[in-house]
Amino acid sequence: MKNIAIIPARGGSKRIPEKNIQLFGGLPLLVHSIQYALANSAFIDAVYVSTDDLAIKEIALAYGAKVIDRPDHLSGDLEPTITTVQHVLGNLGFEVENVILLQPTNPLRPPNLLKDCLEKFQNEKVDSLFTVTQNYQKFGKITSGTFVPFNYEIGQRSQDLEPLYFENGLLYITKAKSILENKIITENAFPYLVNHIFAHIDIDTKEDMEYAAYLYQKFTTSNS
Repeated sequence: MKNIAIIPARGGSKRIPEKNIQLFGGLPLLVHSIQYALANSAFIDAVYVSTDDLAIKEIALAYGAKVIDRPDHLSGDLEPTITTVQHVLGNLGFEVENVILLQPTNPLRPPNLLKDCLEKFQNEKVDSLFTVTQNYQKFGKITSGTFVPFNYEIGQRSQDLEPLYFENGLLYITKAKSILENKIITENAFPYLVNHIFAHIDIDTKEDMEYAAYLYQKFTTSNS
């Protein structure tokens, strides 16, 4: 297969218990990423969910994804994503060319994002691509009770800031051979700029879920 999507969705979650199957927009959270991948079947040959949780497995199968059972030793809080993706590749029984990584905690994505990212990935001839968003905030750190600006000088206008960007987690595309070399973001990775409200959603807390639900309702209402 040329392109497969992998959605890592373990059962353990401390801040929001059973986060990946909490209802969001009337569907379990991880289903939004499954449906996004299936809606892009012109570019994705198969969709795999990696999980250690029976409820997640049953939901994933019910909504059309394939499931790779994740062992306990790859399901801890501190386990990096790379080992999960490598485990999926090692249990397929066939080789793939590229992996599209979709995180269930980023349930909302612009409709044409994957198509545009794949085109850029292929045209740039890189080993990986990941989505970024420009930051417009003034950052600093507090040292010995004193605020020390990081990306600006006191009094500087926001529009004059040197552009900084953050990894928004919307999607990652990586050659399978690079993943087997322990890299999701490679040295020549292309940072694909996404300045969209959905790029600011990454569900980790109940407040994140509430904000995402507000945007989801606003988006679906305006497009109905």
